[in-house]
Amino acid sequence: MEELEPKRIIGLMSGTSCDSIDAGLCTVYPDLTCELVKGINYSYPKSVRDKIFKAFSNQISIEELCQLNFQIGECFADASNVLIEEFGKPDLISSHGQTIYHYPFDKKEENLSLKSTFQIGESSVIASKTGCMTISNFRENDIAHGGQGAPLVCFADKHWFKNSAIQNIGGISNVTVVSDDCLPFGFDNGCGNLMIDYCMRKFYNKTYDKDGEIAQSGNISEYWLNCLLEDEYYFETPPKTTGREYFSEKYIENILKIAPPEKEDIIATLTALTAKTIAQSYERFVYPCAHINQVVIGGGGAYNKFMMKMLRKYLPKHIELKTHDDFGISNNYKEAMAFALLGYCTYYRIPNNVPSCTGAEKSVVLGKISYP
Repeated sequence: MEELEPKRIIGLMSGTSCDSIDAGLCTVYPDLTCELVKGINYSYPKSVRDKIFKAFSNQISIEELCQLNFQIGECFADASNVLIEEFGKPDLISSHGQTIYHYPFDKKEENLSLKSTFQIGESSVIASKTGCMTISNFRENDIAHGGQGAPLVCFADKHWFKNSAIQNIGGISNVTVVSDDCLPFGFDNGCGNLMIDYCMRKFYNKTYDKDGEIAQSGNISEYWLNCLLEDEYYFETPPKTTGREYFSEKYIENILKIAPPEKEDIIATLTALTAKTIAQSYERFVYPCAHINQVVIGGGGAYNKFMMKMLRKYLPKHIELKTHDDFGISNNYKEAMAFALLGYCTYYRIPNNVPSCTGAEKSVVLGKISYP
């Protein structure tokens, strides 16, 4: 095996919120620590973002989807080139891509598995436009080996944290549990900012609730909140993953039929829902098997003051509530850093999934390589 050396890697990530492409130039070291040199948020062109949301709601043709794959590849390359212009070419680029569909269920048709995942953002385009080796398509090999293809950031979390619940609140909320008591494990708690963002667009023509200001101005409808908490997903045992396929536009419009009349109360209640589903998932699935003394918050939810207030209310008082910034890891670019680490391991053929998190049969090397 080739001797490990530090590598400069650009990690690329766009999540379920699609607010921007997160691009982080990182130095990844042989001990699998990762240092962020610089991160940027690169906005999708409006026409591309609109097409992505059309794809989410199955309102796009095969022709448009084919074209969108290459357009997003160009966007990812353009984001990378902003960093390359300032710092020069990295050793490689590691791209998560843009998830369009994720189907983690063990269902079959004609005795053939339907479990699958689909990320777009053509890596050959990234490699060609940047001149850099590009590693992409991380989720597929985990699914090919019986896993759910998620969560993958657990691999970084288990190397970077101790005795913690590492909680990301993006479009979907997901947690990694690292404890001396058990193997690392992780799962999607449920809907993170996704439903909040949808209602902010619907009622306020804004992409998100900045700092939780709208939620803070409203009142929580306890009746509606309790109805929403009865959803069957929250009771499913991990490993489990979810996404826009489940918390779809149709799902949201259905729950809005019994929502409180005031718009700010809707935002407040959905924000409380995210916090309470996180806290309840810990009660059901974390505390019975793992000792943790802190919860480390990352993602957009870390900047939502009302979300953080609700988490503090719902979590046990003895558990410290921190953010990734407290550990020198950027809240904004943590996932880009994690995919830089995953790409480093792919390059050196180091297994980089966590079967106890994804449900895969074994540890395998994730990712496919495109050469410039």
